[in-house]
Amino acid sequence: MAAFSPLLDMLADVPDPRRAEGMLYKLPHVLLFSILAVVTGCNSYRGIVTFIDVHRHKLNAAFGLNWRRAPAHTAIRYILRGLDPAALEAVFRRHAAQLQAAHAAPERGSIALDGKTLRGSFDNFRDRAAAQVLSAFATDTAFVLAHVDIAEKSNEIPAAQVLLAELGIAAGAIVTLDAMHCQKNISRSPPTPALP
Repeated sequence: MAAFSPLLDMLADVPDPRRAEGMLYKLPHVLLFSILAVVTGCNSYRGIVTFIDVHRHKLNAAFGLNWRRAPAHTAIRYILRGLDPAALEAVFRRHAAQLQAAHAAPERGSIALDGKTLRGSFDNFRDRAAAQVLSAFATDTAFVLAHVDIAEKSNEIPAAQVLLAELGIAAGAIVTLDAMHCQKNISRSPPTPALP
């Protein structure tokens, strides 16, 4: 499917956590089909397998594959849990930037930064608090441009500064944040150059 070709090419840059032998399913396709499954409402490894099983013939035809069955849920779990989060985030940022460039209006849009707690990410057994993530959202195109983890013993303020620096927000851009970011040292800080 031509619409997914750029994303598939980018997903090929994600390091594969599996050993070289026995790779029956190519990583970019496993990742793309997992993304499609989650977008359609699947919220478990078994749900991803069910999605692939239900749509296998269409996926085979659209992507030129000959999968006889979906990967086992244990294989999906092993692959997804073994991924490098930073490499995957870099791919998503490149993809989001490409989509943003293609769909953004000529006039400058605004970017909204907001933090969220990930539901179900706490671990009482290991005494770990719920994970928090800060997202950058392009309001003109409704694309999420990037995410950054909020450190467990921290808050959104340092995470927002890191995210803005990594995105290379140009001077004069409109950025909206929660009231907690209305501090003199943040609002007066000069724009930071984009990281390479």
